[in-house]
Amino acid sequence: VRHYNESLLETGFLPHPGVGPILSTDQTLHHTYYQWVPFVLFIQSVCFYMPHYIWKKKEGGRIKALVDGLQYAGLALADEDMKVGANTIPSRMTLDSRVDLIKKDIILRLRITRTWSTWLVLMEIANLVHLMFQIWMIDIFLNGAFIGLGHSVFHYSEWQEIADPLERIFPKVTKCTFHKYGPSGSIQQHDALCVMALNIINEKIYVVLWFWFLFLFIVSVLAVVWRFLSFFMYRRSLKFNEFMFRQVSHRKFNPYNVIQVVNGCQFGDWLFLYYLAKNMKGIVFQQLFEHLAEELEKREVPYGQKGDEEKGAEPVLLGKIDYDDETLPLKGSKDDLLKDKFT
Repeated sequence: VRHYNESLLETGFLPHPGVGPILSTDQTLHHTYYQWVPFVLFIQSVCFYMPHYIWKKKEGGRIKALVDGLQYAGLALADEDMKVGANTIPSRMTLDSRVDLIKKDIILRLRITRTWSTWLVLMEIANLVHLMFQIWMIDIFLNGAFIGLGHSVFHYSEWQEIADPLERIFPKVTKCTFHKYGPSGSIQQHDALCVMALNIINEKIYVVLWFWFLFLFIVSVLAVVWRFLSFFMYRRSLKFNEFMFRQVSHRKFNPYNVIQVVNGCQFGDWLFLYYLAKNMKGIVFQQLFEHLAEELEKREVPYGQKGDEEKGAEPVLLGKIDYDDETLPLKGSKDDLLKDKFT
């Protein structure tokens, strides 16, 4: 450690940072990680893929199956389906039938939809927890030097100097002791300088990983915070729902239809509809949304649920205030909302 001295390096008393005569009382740093770096990076890559793999298995391609064939729904003007190369432009009748099929699928499989959304939220949380675990593991792997690595790089401006903060973690030159037999057959020791070429690459890898993990951590935290925020907002704000669905579909929605759909769904169903809107043409989703609102308005108990279960919340319940988060309905008068719409 005492050989990490810039003045001694500049005068030529020491050949490289950390390399020089050693005494029995000297403090030394022992690095053994470098031989395991390729294996650790490979294991990390597999671990980072696991949440994505689990999600793909649990999602099962349901969104893709529902929106398949509707990529050109905005061109559905003819009375019959048209084949253009490898693509099919649906007719108006086909479009209406597909929208009706998706509506029935959503109504009949509300509980399955909630499972879909539950796994989505769990994998978002798993991404954050796993990232924190990986940062902790790399810090142990590098003898506690990884967490402060980016800070050291940021605050070091004299990179033209011989000694830089990365030299302590990734030494490029070391003093090696070679043993050979002398003329008399006895073992002789020879000191030499050895270049650790892999550490020239390793330091770049881990500096890039530090900044990449920082970006992933910020994004993962924001994703989880946003998910919990949307959970508390979707039943409390009509404007929030209008903004969310308008933002992904670029369409305006009847406020009363928004109330009907939101009050007929739990958060898992709402989240599924949101991602369905992200993967569907805006005009098709708007049509689906209107049909879904009409269907939920006619039904007090959704398809597939028993009559003795708790009834879904009605759209206008101004006199009740003792609702929990999942049954609290959006409030609004149909006449007032329609009045606002056409004003």
